[in-house]
Amino acid sequence: MPLKYDTALMTGASAGLGEEFAHQLAACSRQLVLVSRRRSPMEDLARILRGAYPGLEVHVLECDLAKPEAVEQLVGALAGRGLVPDLLVNNAGLGDYGEFTSANWERIEEMLEVNVRALTRLCHSVIPAMKELGRGAILNVSSLAGLVPIPDMAVYAATKSYVTSFSEALRLEVRESGLKVLALCPGPVHTEFGEVALRPGHRDPDLGFQEWFCVDKGQVVAEGLAALEGGKARHYPGLLVAVAAVAISLAPMALLRLILATRPRRSEG
Repeated sequence: MPLKYDTALMTGASAGLGEEFAHQLAACSRQLVLVSRRRSPMEDLARILRGAYPGLEVHVLECDLAKPEAVEQLVGALAGRGLVPDLLVNNAGLGDYGEFTSANWERIEEMLEVNVRALTRLCHSVIPAMKELGRGAILNVSSLAGLVPIPDMAVYAATKSYVTSFSEALRLEVRESGLKVLALCPGPVHTEFGEVALRPGHRDPDLGFQEWFCVDKGQVVAEGLAALEGGKARHYPGLLVAVAAVAISLAPMALLRLILATRPRRSEG
């Protein structure tokens, strides 16, 4: 495949969508920068990618995005190594399923740091260099959940609403500089995200309902990269997810409140 990107950086690269982004971008990038708080899975992934794509450079940078000082160290490490991403994939994200009042405050802080602050800081750090290059792209992974205020996922849904709104505004600011920005808004995807978001002793009553709604991670990433290349502002991967997004957008808030009030709640057991 012809090279589309010189340096593609993706966060949350140790598993799930981040790992899939690495696999699909390896064929069209000169070098990849894998970022996650877990080094070992990234090292394993790097070995696989180097073996599959001779000549591909893969950099592994361990970083806990929930810690502001670690994010600043990441920015410094990129500059120190001369790594100038022309593609930034802000994929890392945290969730928390359960009532806000019973949530662990440290978990909420981590979610805000990763989903909002780290994503925003990384965008701020790469855009000046992208403008100098005269090209560049940013793909921010948001969520269908960002369209509605969801009980038991109040903070998570709010952070994804921020990601979508921020991405839309940023796109308008930088498009005259030749840069692209996309908010990728998937619905349910089979990754470890849901397991990590569940609190100990709790179960998810929606898993059976969501199964038919799930979209394969390969399809999510492929559609996201195609939408970014096509200059779209926002994309909902999967036909059913896209239809749901349109329905939610057109529905009056009074109706959404009624539907959300009857939604199955997160429960123990």
